[in-house]
Amino acid sequence: MIQIYHNPRCSKSRQGLAIVEASGQTFEVIKYLDNPPSTTEMEGLLTKLNMAPEALIRKGEAIWKEQFKGKDLDHSALVDALCTHPKLIERPIVVNGDKAVVGRPPEAINDVL
Repeated sequence: MIQIYHNPRCSKSRQGLAIVEASGQTFEVIKYLDNPPSTTEMEGLLTKLNMAPEALIRKGEAIWKEQFKGKDLDHSALVDALCTHPKLIERPIVVNGDKAVVGRPPEAINDVL
């Protein structure tokens, strides 16, 4: 089943959700700010995205600048930051089977539908 990691307050995430809805496929909405991914789930997402954790971090967020910017963080510390502070996760993320994509731009979601 298709999953979308969604933040309703984000316009790109809302655009991504509209693309998934328009596909006519069954999907699950995961409001990751309310239910942050576990470390295991985040590692699985990164594998499906074929991304390093740093590439998934929203570096413009205040929490990144205040707590993490300029620090030498290893893979597990970055994954922990994403799980502990889900606001740092780039969005939306759409997962379909063993593939996933960050919907930036939203049209990229079509690659996994």
